[in-house]
Amino acid sequence: MSARHLIAIAAVAASLAACETVSPGDYGPASSSGAFRAGDFAWSARSGRASIDGRVDYRREGRAFTCTSVALTPDTPYTHARFQTLYGSTTRAAIPEAVVRARTVADPNADYRSFVRQTSCENNRFQFDNLPDGNWFVITPVSAGGDRIVLMRNVATRGGRVAVVL
Repeated sequence: MSARHLIAIAAVAASLAACETVSPGDYGPASSSGAFRAGDFAWSARSGRASIDGRVDYRREGRAFTCTSVALTPDTPYTHARFQTLYGSTTRAAIPEAVVRARTVADPNADYRSFVRQTSCENNRFQFDNLPDGNWFVITPVSAGGDRIVLMRNVATRGGRVAVVL
């Protein structure tokens, strides 16, 4: 490899090293430890132009499940670590409610409820409006007459657009 190629590679590497990387849910001061900090949630309390339009279509063993309520939780270092523990994923999951409730999380008494938005789920549809840009966890318990399953999905709102969640 020529000296010219090595210099070009070094220049590209140096420019990439100088770039700041921001995680998808990082819209404010973040704690890297995953400890609860109310300031990590501040971005989510603002109003915005984005929305989430959702439809629940969950089936298991030929049974269609229905939902009655949906919670929208901001993706912060704390909730990210918490949901990884509860759901085994931070992208999407379908876990029996009893399993979720039996799992133990760090700092279980942290009260982030004031940052969680809730709505009803009618005919398996839901909508959240006036959202700021950021990443969110959509959480909805569903049932088909028996034990409940909790569905979790990470959704991003960007640029005032409608995020469709199926």
